[in-house]
Amino acid sequence: MSTEDHVEHPSERLIGRYARGDTEDTEAALEGGVNGTGIAHDEVWALEAHLESCARCRARLAVATRHTTPAVSALVDGVWDGLAPQLPAIAPMPRRHRWALPLSAWASPVMVPWLCMTVLVTLIAVILDSLSGQGVSFVLLLAPILPVFGVAASWARGFDPAYELVAGTPRAGLQLVLRRTTSVLVVVISALLVAGWVTGAAVAQWLLPCLAFTTGALALGGLIGVTRAAIGLVAAWAAVIVAPTVAVSRTPVALQAEALPVWGAVFALGVMVVIARRGAYTLLGIHR
Repeated sequence: MSTEDHVEHPSERLIGRYARGDTEDTEAALEGGVNGTGIAHDEVWALEAHLESCARCRARLAVATRHTTPAVSALVDGVWDGLAPQLPAIAPMPRRHRWALPLSAWASPVMVPWLCMTVLVTLIAVILDSLSGQGVSFVLLLAPILPVFGVAASWARGFDPAYELVAGTPRAGLQLVLRRTTSVLVVVISALLVAGWVTGAAVAQWLLPCLAFTTGALALGGLIGVTRAAIGLVAAWAAVIVAPTVAVSRTPVALQAEALPVWGAVFALGVMVVIARRGAYTLLGIHR
């Protein structure tokens, strides 16, 4: 005995009424009000949910449609007759890899160029360190702002054509924020680990500032939008730290070991703000 034999199937009368479109919404549109004789909304929902998983009832619905609404069946048949000759000439959709679906839940396709640019900037920083011979490390200077570019790209409204659809999904809150941020950090931290190994920069010197800027961008993003927050943080870091450091060729106090507790405090504060304002990440304004 199959599994479908244990399922309660809708009656022929209910299938026929659904095929005719005999619902409360239809009666409201035709008569200006609901008189109670149409299929109730909860019955329609239960019937449609059953049809999604029951091939036998879908076949019954197809037969009922041909008998109750022959005009609709004729229209569908006419459209199909016109499309059928063209189908062999259409290339089939490429088969998705098994890893594509889990990856799409963690990263947006628009992030790929920005992540590649981040890796390229890291490589340029390593080259500058090897050529300059100055007392300042370009890897340390750029490490705090490198993940900010990727985080901004993953939430930028203008880069993702499907941002409204993503923001409207049930998972569009803090969970998706953390997933996309994690995917950015995995790439950035991996590149910085290699760069630090080549240049001799200690992990603690760039890891805490990197994490602090990331959480700072998300925390400010809940107020003014992630893209604006990222631009503001990058501009402030370039003006206050990068430009004076390059001018005097000396590692700033902000990147020395004495400043690590401060970076740790900034990171912890950013995490608390993100958690406290987790409801803000479901709004479209955060994508601006």
